[in-house]
Amino acid sequence: MPLLTAALLAEQRRLVLWGPVGMALGALAYFLLPQEPGAIWGVGLPLAGLALGLGILVTGWLSLWARLLGGACLAVALGFVSAWSAAHRQPPMPELPRRAVVVSGTVQSVMVLPPRGAEETAGARRVVLAETRFATPLDHDMRPLQRTLSLTLRPDDPVTLAPGAAVQVRALLRPPPFPAFPGGRDFQREAWFAGSAGSGRALGKVQPVACSNEQSFHGGLVGQSGRPDSEARAEDGRAGFEAGGQGDLAACVASQQGFSIRLEPLREQIDARIRQVLPGAAGAVASTVLTGEGASVPRDVREDFAASGLAHLLAVAGLHLGIVLGVLMAVFRISFSAWMWAALRWPCKELAALLALLGGAAYVALTGLHLPATRSLMMAAVVVLGLVAGRRAVSMRGLTLAATVLLLVMPQELLGAAFQMSFAAVMALIAGYEVARPYLARFREEGRGFRRWLTLHLVTLTLTSLLAGLATLPVVMAHFGEVQPFFILANLIAVPLMAVWIMPLGLLALMLMPLHLDAVPLHLMGWGIQVVLHLAYSIAHWPAARMLVPHMPGWGLAAVLLGLCWLCLWRPVWRLAGVVPLLAGVFSPFFVTQPDLLISPDGGLMAVRDGRALLVGGQSRDAFLVRAAWQQALALPPHPFPAEGEETPDGALACGQDGVPDVCLLSLKGRSVLLRVRDRSDGEALLPDSLCAGMDLVISAAPLRQSCPGVRKLDRFTAWREGAQAIYLRPDAVRVVSDRDVRGARPWVMKPGGHGMPTLPLAPEE
Repeated sequence: MPLLTAALLAEQRRLVLWGPVGMALGALAYFLLPQEPGAIWGVGLPLAGLALGLGILVTGWLSLWARLLGGACLAVALGFVSAWSAAHRQPPMPELPRRAVVVSGTVQSVMVLPPRGAEETAGARRVVLAETRFATPLDHDMRPLQRTLSLTLRPDDPVTLAPGAAVQVRALLRPPPFPAFPGGRDFQREAWFAGSAGSGRALGKVQPVACSNEQSFHGGLVGQSGRPDSEARAEDGRAGFEAGGQGDLAACVASQQGFSIRLEPLREQIDARIRQVLPGAAGAVASTVLTGEGASVPRDVREDFAASGLAHLLAVAGLHLGIVLGVLMAVFRISFSAWMWAALRWPCKELAALLALLGGAAYVALTGLHLPATRSLMMAAVVVLGLVAGRRAVSMRGLTLAATVLLLVMPQELLGAAFQMSFAAVMALIAGYEVARPYLARFREEGRGFRRWLTLHLVTLTLTSLLAGLATLPVVMAHFGEVQPFFILANLIAVPLMAVWIMPLGLLALMLMPLHLDAVPLHLMGWGIQVVLHLAYSIAHWPAARMLVPHMPGWGLAAVLLGLCWLCLWRPVWRLAGVVPLLAGVFSPFFVTQPDLLISPDGGLMAVRDGRALLVGGQSRDAFLVRAAWQQALALPPHPFPAEGEETPDGALACGQDGVPDVCLLSLKGRSVLLRVRDRSDGEALLPDSLCAGMDLVISAAPLRQSCPGVRKLDRFTAWREGAQAIYLRPDAVRVVSDRDVRGARPWVMKPGGHGMPTLPLAPEE
């Protein structure tokens, strides 16, 4: 028997753990395609792969290699077709009005934003509207949007909003933004799968709308006249819309209240009560961990938590759910133990686990059914089922089951930081304790006493923080472009405090809130939060508390995750081979060539990489967000272009030297690039031919039109067609990579200018 076959046979019970990895590779293959496959390639080819895999498994079941090949075909094909079907289940991205418009819809949720500056005492509110309509002649009698809109209200708007209320407001809308640079964060893909149509800013105050009926406009409902056609439905809807003289604006729609939305009023009441007892940052953090309302956490507090490695405390996920389950299970087990009749007759441990799971499900629903918490609840259900069945509670097989279900239901989450960090941390913890468990058990059995007990718990806590932190560190580098070297020290203090003080008191406050006895536990909870806030602030201001790293390429992150899987899913010594791709991925940001110039998606902003700084010039509506994304991608602080008549210390970038205003000349790596930072004539004023002579590239924030004939040009029209662009200067050529080159033609990639599909009117039925 060959050595490799014998080694795999010894690990055959671990082969099934690679099933989700194959599904992830199949889903990743779909997301990386440059063109959207049709039904034949998107469904037919994966189905052929499924049939091939089943055939190989049936005919060669007794062969190890046949099972490996057949299982790989099944997993990859299943992941691919799952991703394709998830993308095509989404409604199209609608065309939003380009000018201010009156928007009507149903409130889905309301979030309180933190104040922007010291002059603001209270932050604005962000409201998510569903079933939205626009008061324009073009959108008259059209179906409501199948996607939601997020609107930021005016800070001085006093209106009281609750989920399910029908409202209207004059707002300026915008579609999801394009990536700030090729290969950057894809907000359009995230909005596509999140069911969002875009965002906007309210120009006026919100006006509540009274509805006289509860009929929904769409979905095949019959109108009040009894006619099933769309014309009758529209007439019935308009008849029920009472908007103070704007009855022809849109049909009044009933709220589609899912389970999470039905809990929104309760969530907001709890949030208001917590803020009343605990004002300031402590109340915002308390509301975040108890209700999931994290938008109101001040920005400086978020920055401190991120710099100290405690950002996970502000995102309701596995840590919070695990604490809730542990507290509830301890309470139920103690209660059953105190009841002698039940302790002698019932399986108290299993019943306590099931009741704790129900309590954990209620906590996840209360916090908004966010994906990280839902995924953690799924994993917790597997753990509880293992306890009830008498199996090991936390195992790789349970993690495999949870990952398989999630990749089948929501394969798009594979590309998100939450999915990658969660499963990387849990996988590292399970694999690490598989190795450390014998040593910890031997240490526990060698003696007893408080000192040994304290040492064991400190070692366990340190090992947990180290395993989870090191496993998620490359993911943090890839998605957030930074490293927090003191995360272990911060978590050694903050996590136990959260587990034994903050969360138990918070749960007690929730239970006592209906009795109006929640003030004392909330105040005690606030004391613990103040300690965590002080800890985060102190560590965040240490030297080198936050180290910036350049943008990690996609292949680097893939190498990290595959290397981590190889290191954790195998048990023999060859698992150590996973360290090689893991380290290659971690250091990949320093191996790839960084762009020399960047152009924003609207073409109005441009940047030059100059040594240890990023020189940024021009104007853009999204200048703040684009500049922040560029800073994170290149790990360089942004600085403005030199003033007119000045140049950089090395002379590479000079502005206004030839008497032409708002024009800079870049000489770098043997190439000459002309930069027109601003142009008030919108391209009507042509650049002098003497200035264009000898240039390898001309970049302009405005249309170049007839300027610089015979020279390669990138202007506002180019950015409108191609999106953001990255320019690489080489001695032999100038290479330009655009956002459309990277993302291709996919359903979530919007047309040039951010245009979507027009919302067409309903045709009358015959």
